[in-house]
Amino acid sequence: MLRDITLGQYYPADSVLHRLDPRTKLFGTMIYIVSLFLCNSWIAYGAAVAALAILIILSKVPVGFMFRGLKAILVLLLISVFFNLFFTSGEVVFRIWFITVTKEGIRTAVWMAVRLICLVTGASIMTLTTTPNSLTDGLEKSLGFLKVIKVPVHEIAMMMSIALRFIPILVEETDKIMKAQMARGADFEEGGLVAKAKAMIPLLIPLFVSAFRRATELATAMEARCYHGGEGRTKLKPLKYQTIDRVAYVLIFAFLVLMIIIKIKVK
Repeated sequence: MLRDITLGQYYPADSVLHRLDPRTKLFGTMIYIVSLFLCNSWIAYGAAVAALAILIILSKVPVGFMFRGLKAILVLLLISVFFNLFFTSGEVVFRIWFITVTKEGIRTAVWMAVRLICLVTGASIMTLTTTPNSLTDGLEKSLGFLKVIKVPVHEIAMMMSIALRFIPILVEETDKIMKAQMARGADFEEGGLVAKAKAMIPLLIPLFVSAFRRATELATAMEARCYHGGEGRTKLKPLKYQTIDRVAYVLIFAFLVLMIIIKIKVK
C-alpha cells in the first residue's frame, strides 16, 4: 500500500509533457483542478475524463503505474462515496430498513468519486513528468510577482519542492520500519481502533526520528554548498518558453472555456 503512493515521484520518459516548461504544467494543473469544480453534468465530467486520458497517453507513463497511486486514497474515496450515497436527500430509489438511497445521492457519489480520482491523477501527472529541480524553478518563476510585497518566493518554492521530493522517501522509510517492527512481532492489523492506534506508536517514533535526521543532513549539505537563499543565485538551465508551451497554453484556455460553456449551457 505504501509503495503505491506515486505523488511526488518522477518518472523519466521522453514525452511531450516531459518537455513542457514546468510553469506551463503548473498552470495547466491549476486550471484542470478548477475545471473539475465547475463540472455539473455528465457531459462535463466526460470532458474532464477525456482530457485526463489524453494527458496520460501523452505522458508515456504506464497506466498501471499512474493509477497505482489511487490505492493510497481508497479509504478517503470510500468515505466520500458512502456519505454522498446514503445522506443525500432527493427522489428515493430504494429503501432497506434505515438505509435510503436516492437518485441524487447516486449521482453525487459517482461525481465525487470521479472528481477525486481525476484530481489526484491530474496532480500526479505533473509530478511524474517534472523533476524536483524544474518544479522548484517553475514555482519560483510563477510566484515571482509576490517578491514585490517581500514574500520569500524562492524559499517557499524550495520548501514545497522538498516536501514533494520527500514523500516517496518517507514512504519507503515507513515501509522499512513497518517490516522491521513486524519481524519483531508487532501487529498493525489486529484489534479495534484504539489497539491499532497504539500499535502505530512503534512505527511513528522511529519515523519521526528518521525524518528529523534526514532534515538535519539536508540542511548541513545545503550549508556546506554555501546555500543562503535565492538572493543573487543564477540558474544552470534558465526557464524559457518554447513553441510547444504556447500551443499548450492555447489548449489549456480552450479547455477552460469549453468547461465554462458546458456549465452554463447544461444544467
